[in-house]
Amino acid sequence: MTLEQQRHILVVFPHPDDEAFSSAGLIRLYRNMGVPVTYACLTLGEMGRNLGNPPFATRESLPEIRRKELEEACKAMGIEDLRMMGFRDKTIEFEDNEKMVQLVRNLIDECNPSLIITFLPGYAVHPDHDATGRAVVEAVRRMDRNARPTVYGVGFANNTIAEKGEPDVVIDIMSVKEDKLKALQAHASQTAWMIEENQKRIDEGQPMSDSWFHYEKFYTINVDE
Repeated sequence: MTLEQQRHILVVFPHPDDEAFSSAGLIRLYRNMGVPVTYACLTLGEMGRNLGNPPFATRESLPEIRRKELEEACKAMGIEDLRMMGFRDKTIEFEDNEKMVQLVRNLIDECNPSLIITFLPGYAVHPDHDATGRAVVEAVRRMDRNARPTVYGVGFANNTIAEKGEPDVVIDIMSVKEDKLKALQAHASQTAWMIEENQKRIDEGQPMSDSWFHYEKFYTINVDE
């Protein structure tokens, strides 16, 4: 589909690398159009299961490593306004709901986005993902209808398509495929195994699907549902 011009895009995810997997291509496309993007990353993913393969991080050093990885990924996507919000990984679901909604509302008031990218609540697998999406949806729901930004939700639970249908927003990102790959590679502590496995299969003549590098898909969220 043809990209609509946007005033400002606000990206809200809980963990470094959420953006690279889900929307790095779309972000890069919009940055190429000159659209400003603000990325609010709620945590540093310090409880991430991967410490590198072979390990190059410890539980103590991982937060700083992931911070640097996030900064490098943002460079690949062209994001100049990165906000590290300072929450702890795996705690977003336990934060006060009003606190999280107000945090999102403050970002909206400051940035005045026409589009927000986040997770589709209930279909994003991880409790922090769902909690983040819920806070965004509630913050937008409380706004005047005429002032609300569009909200794109990323849903990838096994039951997503069965219950929500196919995503209504499908973006061809082939022109920025290399930028998405660079964003993923930047998060080496979490993605090196995947990239190495992909290369191994290619070398064996059995390439994995490149669907991640061809299309990015989103659900337009109706915040009143």
